[in-house]
Amino acid sequence: MDRLFLDANVLFSAAYRSEAGLLRLWKLRDVVLCTSHYAAEEARFNLGEDVQRRCLAELLLTVQFCDASERELPRGISLPEKDAPILLAAIEVRATHLLTGDVRHFGSYFGQTFEGRTVPASRVRKSSARADQYF
Repeated sequence: MDRLFLDANVLFSAAYRSEAGLLRLWKLRDVVLCTSHYAAEEARFNLGEDVQRRCLAELLLTVQFCDASERELPRGISLPEKDAPILLAAIEVRATHLLTGDVRHFGSYFGQTFEGRTVPASRVRKSSARADQYF
């Protein structure tokens, strides 16, 4: 069973409009959706309308939460301080995929595996063959 870690921008986009294509993720079978409190709070903070925040709250009811432990990034990984907790939480929850639209900071890691499991993939750029099935 795949474990998909959802970055804040994926959560934001899913909650932003009621017809968002990313809402299909919540209908997938044999998939566990995961995120962190850090990512959820960032998405909530950036949503401008109460209806969007309520949508996010409903979506999060079916998402497994895992926060990053205090540790260093894996060797060879360089991310801005604000993005490190995302990758570390994805590793902590043993995600098979990290779904993000943050091409600027995660783009150079698309398609790579970290600690044997987490594969950064993007809605914008489908770089992982396994991730293609989700879009």
